Amino acid sequence: MKRPYRVVVAKPGLDGHDRGAKVIARSLRDAGFEVIYTGLHRTVDEIVAAVVSEDADALGLSLLSGAHMTLVPQILHGLSEAGRDDVVVVVGGIIPDTDQASLLELGVAHIFTPGSSLGEIDRWLEMTLDQRDES
Repeated sequence: MKRPYRVVVAKPGLDGHDRGAKVIARSLRDAGFEVIYTGLHRTVDEIVAAVVSEDADALGLSLLSGAHMTLVPQILHGLSEAGRDDVVVVVGGIIPDTDQASLLELGVAHIFTPGSSLGEIDRWLEMTLDQRDES
């Protein structure tokens, strides 16, 4: 890792299950990332504000509620409006195959579904942010 990257991990909307997000946050922390976990039930505006105020390099969104096709585009729009198009946005959770292509087209960098290993997530994010910084 070229430097300690800052990652905001967020649980948007009404989804109350955050065990997976906490496991990911700990794994990223242990891999050398600086992790900011926003907690449950965050609004789009709260998540965008956290990314901006923390000067985050990446945003990890954990969604299990089925609201990904509503919330993720709103968050991407909010980041763009805040001038933070440079943030690498990843989504994790229950994302049907039929929605994954749409989210990637909107600007999500990667989607991790159940079964993704912690090492895979850590390595992918490190490689992606290292490559971004080299550009």
